[in-house]
Amino acid sequence: MTDFMDDEDRSGGPQPFVDTRPAPTRVGLIVPDVRGRVTSHSIEARQAEFEGLANAIRVEMVFSEIVKVREVKPATFIGGGHVDELKQKVKDGKIELLLVDAALAPVQQRNLETETGAKVLDRTALILEIFGERAATREGVLQVELAHLNYQRSRLVRSWTHLERQRGGFGFLGGPGETQIETDRRLIEERVKLLEERLEKVKKTRTQQRSGREAVQIPIVALVGYTNAGKSSLFNRLTGAGVFAENLLFATLDTTLRKLELPHGRQVMLSDTVGFVSELPTTLVAAFRATLEEVTGADVILHVRDVANPDSAAQASDVLKVLTELGVSAEKTPIIEVWNKVDLLEHRDVLQTLHAAGQVAATVPVSAQTGEGVDTLLAAVETTLGLKSKLYRVRIPHTNGADVGWLYGHAEIIGKDEPDEEGQTYEVRVEPRHRDSLVQRFAGRIEAA
Repeated sequence: MTDFMDDEDRSGGPQPFVDTRPAPTRVGLIVPDVRGRVTSHSIEARQAEFEGLANAIRVEMVFSEIVKVREVKPATFIGGGHVDELKQKVKDGKIELLLVDAALAPVQQRNLETETGAKVLDRTALILEIFGERAATREGVLQVELAHLNYQRSRLVRSWTHLERQRGGFGFLGGPGETQIETDRRLIEERVKLLEERLEKVKKTRTQQRSGREAVQIPIVALVGYTNAGKSSLFNRLTGAGVFAENLLFATLDTTLRKLELPHGRQVMLSDTVGFVSELPTTLVAAFRATLEEVTGADVILHVRDVANPDSAAQASDVLKVLTELGVSAEKTPIIEVWNKVDLLEHRDVLQTLHAAGQVAATVPVSAQTGEGVDTLLAAVETTLGLKSKLYRVRIPHTNGADVGWLYGHAEIIGKDEPDEEGQTYEVRVEPRHRDSLVQRFAGRIEAA
């Protein structure tokens, strides 16, 4: 038999690279434009965002199109004519997966799959798939699985769900080595209960950690914003951390905390959080509520906006909507708008036409990539923290040591008078989150300094 290997092959030299990875899933994207549906995003912006979501997983996009929908069809969401066109496109393009930028009912999804012969995922399922692949910590995995199971509650069980453990995600896309796990409603309920119990333990741990930070009086500054607005890049720029930051939607899922020193030496704890997106599935908001509690307990919120994105205003509106759902408002917590990516603007005049999305303490143009404006941002954080603190004088009897301990745990001790026979007067600086407790605890023994 003839041996065609050359000398380099026989000697164990470099071999030609063979990519053994499975080929990317061939997908088609459908963005329904429903007549009469009010949204702050243009249909072109919605299409661009949905394409970004699709690109966040390993797929080959064969086509992406906007479909006019006069009225939503109960059976297939889109009209019969569009379904026939899709069926032909699936056949011609050898499409394996159709992604639909809408919340499909189970029957609509099933009928579209039957008619087109391709697997169909709606917007919620696609976001869940992305989260399933990106979750890195144990907490993140638990949160995403909980969201996935809550989503499954409304879908047909014993059907198309494939939880493939080898590739990450929830295997909506299928793939090699997958294991199909048949479940029923009872098993889902039991698993949901177990996950909720585990996440409750995580919540308690976070509460204890937060109490420890409060005891040493380290303010929390939380980064929030639309996905891909540059939060993680800014976090890295401010702290020197190596948090994963890439031009991908939902590059960050797990909350990261780092200490940060302000210009005059005051330390704060900076928190990077998961990005928001329009029509973020309620199951995900609920599942990530424990993580987002870092936002609800923050002393200052940095709302990072991508000002180079034409859809910036609508994105900012979506972020404020989620913050409102979490119980966060500018009345309770100061918000600084960080106008990021100014380095991508062709003309800085655009900044003059921008408006804050709501009531804000300040607006600061920055570039997380070049560092422009970062010093101004840090100064704004320091100023905002100073404005929200108030000075009080509190009188405490010698017999009430617990009150002294409370002050040291919840306020910054500025000074104290010489003690007399009955007690001692303390001058303290108090953050807004502790102000009501202070006034109630020391009623009759407190006055503004």
